[in-house]
Amino acid sequence: MVRITPMASAAVAAAFRPPVSPSFSAFRLSPNSRFGRSSSPSSVPPRRRAPPARLGSGVYAVLHLEQLLKKKVNCTMASAFGNTAETSTPVNQEEALEWVNKDNRRMLHVVYRVGDLDKTIKFYTECLGMKLLRKRDIPEERYTNAFLGYGPEDSHFVVELTYNYGVDKYEIGTGFGHFGIAVEDVAKTVDLIKAKGGKVTREPGPVKGGKSVIAFIEDPGGYKFELLERGPTPEPLCQVMLRVGDLDRSINFYEKAFGMELLRKRDNPEYKIAIGTDDVYKTADAIRLYGGKITREPGPLPGINTKITACLDPDGWKTVFVDNIDFAKELE
Repeated sequence: MVRITPMASAAVAAAFRPPVSPSFSAFRLSPNSRFGRSSSPSSVPPRRRAPPARLGSGVYAVLHLEQLLKKKVNCTMASAFGNTAETSTPVNQEEALEWVNKDNRRMLHVVYRVGDLDKTIKFYTECLGMKLLRKRDIPEERYTNAFLGYGPEDSHFVVELTYNYGVDKYEIGTGFGHFGIAVEDVAKTVDLIKAKGGKVTREPGPVKGGKSVIAFIEDPGGYKFELLERGPTPEPLCQVMLRVGDLDRSINFYEKAFGMELLRKRDNPEYKIAIGTDDVYKTADAIRLYGGKITREPGPLPGINTKITACLDPDGWKTVFVDNIDFAKELE
């Protein structure tokens, strides 16, 4: 699932926004949907650069990926519309919404930057039980990707680590919350992580006011992971938590532009995602219509030729929509 908390859209707004009472919302993609890619705040070469997240205190929204997988739905947080025509004609909101609801989407991967790729891969494989699925180096763009997860990319939500040449550290900021991983025994997992030298920031125990057993840890780059004690599941990587400044606005955007479904919402006082799409050009049109900002016009990536489009949601979170056919070719 994805949890979202409120954030300001500018540094000044973040500094002076009054506290917001946090609450939880849950989303899922509609039966014909796919989901994808996001980036973490940092300063990197132009094609991989994302503005720092500027967030206030927050509201949480949650996306349950297990439900997406049951319906064979794809994600990078990237998404798109229709065929692969390289030109698009103006569409109205009715047509855009119809396209969003019928597009073939599922969560593909969540993308974030790390300063030590090998150390992070070692931690994820040895401590969190992920598998290294593939690596690719793009020397002309000066970055390397590593894809890790709990199953094949054509059917599972995975993480895409990005190492930019010469950058060994990033500021995570206050906008990103954590990833959630379902495990059968939180205490044993925490013991293993400690034995491997990992950092535990919250010892195993029940959540406040509930019975679910959780723990919090940090990876070598400082990214937080929540361990949730659950029975066997086909998709252990089950949650991404982001903070937003206006929960209702974000819910409306994700429902209309991304084709998600609100699963649940609850009050509680207590990176870059990629989405698969059949047509990045039509997707970009729909995002514009519903108030999103296109940060990369639809088209092929240099050196890869996979068609993508990138956008910012109303709170400034980046999502990348990836052409489904091109993404399948990457996996061949």
